Amino acid sequence: VFMTQRDTLKAVHEPFGDAFYYGSERLSSRYEDDVSGREDSGFTQSTYRTILDRFEREASEGKRLVIKDMAYYLFPPDAAPASIAPSVGRVKRGVGTTEAMNNGTTNGTTRAPYPYNSDAEPNNPTVIPRDTLGNFHFTFLIRHPRSSIPSYYRCCVPPLDKVTGFYDFMPSEAGYEELRRLFDYLRSIGQVGPGMAHRDSNAGSAYDGPKSLDGVEPRNEVPSTNGVHSSQGVDSLDGVDPFNGAGHPNGVHDSNSADSSNGVTQGVEVCVIDADDLLDNPAGIVEAFCKSTGLDFTPDMLDWSTEADQQQAEEAFRKWKKKVKSVKDENSEWAEKFGDEGARIIRQAVDANIEDYEYLKQFAIKV
Repeated sequence: VFMTQRDTLKAVHEPFGDAFYYGSERLSSRYEDDVSGREDSGFTQSTYRTILDRFEREASEGKRLVIKDMAYYLFPPDAAPASIAPSVGRVKRGVGTTEAMNNGTTNGTTRAPYPYNSDAEPNNPTVIPRDTLGNFHFTFLIRHPRSSIPSYYRCCVPPLDKVTGFYDFMPSEAGYEELRRLFDYLRSIGQVGPGMAHRDSNAGSAYDGPKSLDGVEPRNEVPSTNGVHSSQGVDSLDGVDPFNGAGHPNGVHDSNSADSSNGVTQGVEVCVIDADDLLDNPAGIVEAFCKSTGLDFTPDMLDWSTEADQQQAEEAFRKWKKKVKSVKDENSEWAEKFGDEGARIIRQAVDANIEDYEYLKQFAIKV
């Protein structure tokens, strides 16, 4: 959607995956024993710092960045304890001075760099410092596991594995738990919420679902700032869409400029979008999202009729390019296409992630 607004917005697709999979600060084991695979990616020099520096360069061009990415890429896999990525960490060197940690060689080796030889931040479950996270305006895109897991599994088996470069299915990469943990962490520090993006009159005002992972009970207030809100329509397993509004002349405050009223920190509104809601009402959801994030909605955001728009989308999503099928077709083909064992693996992964999905679904806006 936002790729059609190239005069004012710059869309960036899953940049943190480069550091997560391939660079000297990589967290994933997927390519650990595949040196040539990492080198062929072209991203072996990527660190979390180089990606953040890229954001700064592109934001300096005067456009607001729209960054679609996976929360999973900011977490050590398998719920391992997090410490700050060396390239973005800071260490004190005398009174009033700080300097960056090392350049990403981490613990003195170029192999299996995690765990890092760096400190953790209290309660921060990610490898990105809290003050850096504060430069982003987070919204959250979710999709039911029964739709996302089979789609992702298909990317890890022939023939699409040769396109994606993923030759085995890793259930941990579903990312729902990490998205939930990031969501709860940002709420716990006041960067997101307590105000809620718009919910219709039938959505209710009391939260009766499970407690959050960090023990903070979700708050379900009516929105307190700028009206009706929603999220962007990029198809993913479960996206986190940071918006770097720092210094942008459109008047949108980024999430590190949270207001305080009566001693309560007021972050940006909680903005969670379910992909099914987006498919059911694309115009309404996109318009609501724009209101929540301070963007001007125009109907032509939904118009991809020009050749330039089509080319822009194709280039941005080339590394995940695949034919999209309906949910009904995907579900009916589990056993037929992937065999009994594939269907079993998919079902197990779907069931393992439903609770986290339903937890986040409690917060999804309605228009």
